[in-house]
Amino acid sequence: MPTYTLEKTFETAVCDSPNVRLLGEFFGLDTQRPRRVTVLEPKHITVNPGDVVFITGSSGGGKSVMLRLLSERMEGAVHLDNVELPDDRPLVDCMDGPLDEVTCWLSMVGLSDAAAMLHRPCELSEGQRYRLRLALALAKKPKVICIDEFCNSLDRVAAAMVAWSIRKFADKYETTFLVASAHDDILEDLSPDVIVIKHLGGTCDVVYPCKLE
Repeated sequence: MPTYTLEKTFETAVCDSPNVRLLGEFFGLDTQRPRRVTVLEPKHITVNPGDVVFITGSSGGGKSVMLRLLSERMEGAVHLDNVELPDDRPLVDCMDGPLDEVTCWLSMVGLSDAAAMLHRPCELSEGQRYRLRLALALAKKPKVICIDEFCNSLDRVAAAMVAWSIRKFADKYETTFLVASAHDDILEDLSPDVIVIKHLGGTCDVVYPCKLE
């Protein structure tokens, strides 16, 4: 079972100003010395091929940092944000393959409407463009797909459908999904194998739901 050790610290210098010095004096802080910030204390996470890893926690807690650290340790990771959309062609021509295969990928992410398939990506809504990026990523069948702010731009019905599709895809093709979101309403449909709860201050909890059953 592949186990990854994640940790992240960095040093930052405080910009000097009269207000900064006054604030430091009031709270007893040394504003002249670089501060060592711990984003994530050392943590071991076990991820098997085909696992769905759900990283959650409050805003600003470091979910995106954990997602990036984990993806950097996994070969062949595709980040959804890096999937480019070809705005000069209709959806049915945005990926290679016969029409029935293309429509299958588009249907998997809720873009099954025939009229919508004739639109170009630049004519779609933000949520539709998000789902098209996901369809393009799925069609490549990579080893790992990373999705930050998972389904945040979708209505919750569409989000649940996409989460369900990702779970089925992971089981069928053994693609590992690393997704991060503060929304936990998609947990039942996503059925993650690993849940990482990122807390403020550098700590996190790792839960393996299947092992608890």
